[in-house]
Amino acid sequence: MQITVDKYLNQLKDQIKEIDVQTACQAQVQGAVLIDIREKDEVHSGSPKDALRIPKGLLEMQITQQITDANKEMLLICASGRRSLVAASCLAEMGYQKVYSVKGGFNEWKNQSLPFEVPEALKEADFERYKRHLLIPEVGEEGQLKLLKGKALIVGAGGIGSPVAWYLAAAGVGTLGIIDNDVVDATNLQRQILHTEKSVNTPKVASARARLEALNSGINIITYNERLTKDNVEEIFGQYDVVLDGTDNFTTRYLINDACVKLKIPNIHGSVFRFEGQVATFWPAHNSENAPCYRCLYPSPPPPELAPSCAEAGVLGVLPGMVGVLCATEAIKILAGFGELMVGKLFAYHADSWHFDMYDIEKDPDCSYCNCTKEEEYPDYVEYTTYCSI
Repeated sequence: MQITVDKYLNQLKDQIKEIDVQTACQAQVQGAVLIDIREKDEVHSGSPKDALRIPKGLLEMQITQQITDANKEMLLICASGRRSLVAASCLAEMGYQKVYSVKGGFNEWKNQSLPFEVPEALKEADFERYKRHLLIPEVGEEGQLKLLKGKALIVGAGGIGSPVAWYLAAAGVGTLGIIDNDVVDATNLQRQILHTEKSVNTPKVASARARLEALNSGINIITYNERLTKDNVEEIFGQYDVVLDGTDNFTTRYLINDACVKLKIPNIHGSVFRFEGQVATFWPAHNSENAPCYRCLYPSPPPPELAPSCAEAGVLGVLPGMVGVLCATEAIKILAGFGELMVGKLFAYHADSWHFDMYDIEKDPDCSYCNCTKEEEYPDYVEYTTYCSI
């Protein structure tokens, strides 16, 4: 059998070009993709620095999602250079034009003292807990590790903030910040699912922490029992990768927008009114052609009579749940690094008619906030009259 395998590999060498590790390392620096096709237990003991890691058994299934250019230069590396020959042959049959096998594999890579790293790995318990995420190619172990390292701030532990916090905690976002200076009221229980009857008259952040820690003790919950102001916004926001706006007042919405624009942090916005919910992601620093901020959509607050609060106008109890889940989904995509985002879009849902709308939001070329290029020229934070509470 060994003779047959050797004969097969020799035949592949006539079809697949082999390159030495030094050449492979230099090609990677120049833009080629180095793909480590060894199994996870092998990779966890060391892998070439910045390599794309896909086990050989999953290579054909995942490579088309990772590399869409058939002419992209790809260098396959295994332990000794045998498996990489077989894998390179398969990719060549799939239509990839520039596929090479790294001769000597990772063993030779280390012998030549070329740069390698020990990749971060999930704990054994995390493999079980997040197994359904790991099965999704777009997430996988790499995406779950990003979530566990991710930091999300939720402004408002109310109707929208509750499902956002619940699902981000369940998904394994490693650090969740929650800011809210309100206490739980009996009228909150119709929609604010983080809180229970026993939580009434207690701070919302304390109620939220207890529920979330019971759901996932492996993440870090940071609470701020205070109101967000121009004096604390940058200090708090600067600690997080993404901010989720679940507030119900324009003072805080504009403050969130302005700070996120200045700090270049994505701002995921959710709002509800009676039967209607809206979701958008405002992220001018995103590398898309059209990335507006909240002020591009709403340059200034409407008069109070046109913007009644939930306490004044009412809201269908399940509606914040749907909006919150959509906001949490967007945060997970940003933190894990996959999917199409809602940047430049506004999603509207009408619960009474089961009607969905998607609108384009154009970046305002005259917006003095998201078009500001120098921090010292950034406008001061504006304190508008507070129309309603979180």
